[in-house]
This record gives sequence, structure tokens and C-alpha cells, in this order.
Amino acid sequence: MTVQMNKADMQHMIAKRVAKELNGPCTVNLGIGIPTLVAEHMTDDHIYLHTENGLLGVTDVDDESVDPNLVNAGKLPVGEAVGASFFNSSDSFAMIRGGHVDVAILGALQVDEHGVIANWAVPGKNIMGVGGAMDLLVGAKKVFVTMSHTSKDGSPKLLKECTYPITSTRQVDMIFTELAAFKVEDGTLILADLMPGVTLEEVREKTEASFTIE
Repeated sequence: MTVQMNKADMQHMIAKRVAKELNGPCTVNLGIGIPTLVAEHMTDDHIYLHTENGLLGVTDVDDESVDPNLVNAGKLPVGEAVGASFFNSSDSFAMIRGGHVDVAILGALQVDEHGVIANWAVPGKNIMGVGGAMDLLVGAKKVFVTMSHTSKDGSPKLLKECTYPITSTRQVDMIFTELAAFKVEDGTLILADLMPGVTLEEVREKTEASFTIE
């Protein structure tokens, strides 16, 4: 990238770009990692955050008000918005599987050129837990993915075909990285826009997957 930034700034840049795609009223589930930062960049009061461990109406919380019993699915402290509701995990997953979550925002390890993701297991490493990603990919009306464009060794994470176990055969709707935002339409990656300071040549160089330009 022409513009160099630290990891935290990069993650917030991605989260801010995702927030532009959210329009209320809608129910949104935020995954672990970059997705949790999206809440900090939302300005629409009619976006209601859902966590699969049993809370609709998630909001942020300051350090002085942290309740150790009130956490999201990633075990991070959260607050409760006015009008929030609590329910057990089975009811929460019934909401997901029943199609009542409008947008799921997930992290990913890899994405193939058709929008299929791998985000739950790395071959040869211990699996901490599958989480709700498989259910969200099946049940959410739209799925957005946030991720770094390349791995630590610089290898592409947008691939012709995932080498890690895929999470679902469902194709996601949009992919956001520190370099670009892509739409997925009819199984094709479409470059929607570039992040500030990024060139098309850089995206081509760091992307194995085929894509077209909007």
C-alpha cells in the first residue's frame, strides 16, 4: 500500500468501510475480530446488533461499567442498549436459522473466487471451536466478510480455491480488505472500490482469485 498504517488503523479502516453498507432497520450479527469494530463506526440508530450467545441490542461499554457476566460470543465485554432483550442460545440460533438476521459480518481465513469462505479450521492446528459461522452463512440474509488481503508471509488470501476446509457452500455477498471491497454476484468477484492510497495494480498483484471491475 502507498499509505502505510499500523494493524489497528488498518482494521478500523476496514470496519468503517463495512459500516457504510449497513442501512437500518436491520439486525446485524458481528463476528470475532474486525467485525466487532464495525459497531464503533455505525451512525444509524435503527441497526440492532445480535450476538449468538443470547442478546439483541448489543452496544459498547466503558471500562467502569463492565459486567463480567455480560459478554458477546467472542467473550468481549458488551453493554445493553435501551430495549435490549436476552434469550438462551437455542433461541438465538433459531433466530439465525429462521432467517431473522439481516446481515452477518464474519472474519475469514480464505475466500475463493466464487465467494466461498474458509474461516473455522487451519489444517494441522488445534480447533478452538466452530462457533456460529456455519449457521450464519446458511441463515443470514446477507453475509459480509472482513479480512486482511494477504497472510503474514504475503501470500494471497483471495484464492482460486480455498486450501482450508470451507465453512459453507453459500457464497458471501461482499468482501472487505485493507486494499479493496468486492461484491459477489452470480459466483463472480467484482471489484467495487479501492481503499485510499491503493492502486488496481497492487490488488491484482496480491490477489490470486479472478475478478472483474465494476
